[in-house]
Amino acid sequence: MRILLKLSGEALAGPNKTGFDEATVRKVALQVKQLVDDGIEVGIVTGGGNFWRGRSSENIDRTKADQIGMLATIMNCIYVSEIFRSVGMMTNVLTPFECGSFTKLFSKDRANKYFAHGQVVFFAGGTGHPYFSTDTGVVLRAIEVEADVILLAKSIDGVYDSDPAKNPAAVKYDEVTIDEVIAKNLQVVDMTASILARDNHMPMWVFGLNEENSIVNTLKGEFHGTKVTV
Repeated sequence: MRILLKLSGEALAGPNKTGFDEATVRKVALQVKQLVDDGIEVGIVTGGGNFWRGRSSENIDRTKADQIGMLATIMNCIYVSEIFRSVGMMTNVLTPFECGSFTKLFSKDRANKYFAHGQVVFFAGGTGHPYFSTDTGVVLRAIEVEADVILLAKSIDGVYDSDPAKNPAAVKYDEVTIDEVIAKNLQVVDMTASILARDNHMPMWVFGLNEENSIVNTLKGEFHGTKVTV
């Protein structure tokens, strides 16, 4: 089985809300190690929101803001990959553009070679283009490397019919189709990523990262989030 795990930048920051929380990242690493030890191939995409929310600024060009965001995801991937290595995993960071000796250039063949050697593969830098979010990046990479499912580890525990932070009566879905996500604009991932997932039949499982052992539980049948089906 091959999965692509999306970690939000905010989730990596833990209670600090910015930068890194090493205890949080180490918990993730120990869970992923269990999966790798069980023979599951794991790819990782991280967001950059713990460092950069440039789109909220009117003083920075959108293209430049997105480029800074791409660099934020690279910093996150290098950091997280080092924590993964510290608990005994082999890792590689791939980017869609050259970063000198910091990373290696993405190709499907290169990613498959690393997976075959039991390595965790980090896909950093988004799609390499502005106007595409890391949501689109994770769906694109999942399709390219033929992942079985995308795991979206978020700060909330699933998909709701409205924002649970604003509406205490919001109802969580156990399962929802990608067509319904698009029609109701449920914002599991952004619209571009949703349509890409729909057209390429890529399922997504959404769950709360902060729930104890949630990544391992998700793949062992103890799933408490929302399955987005295609």
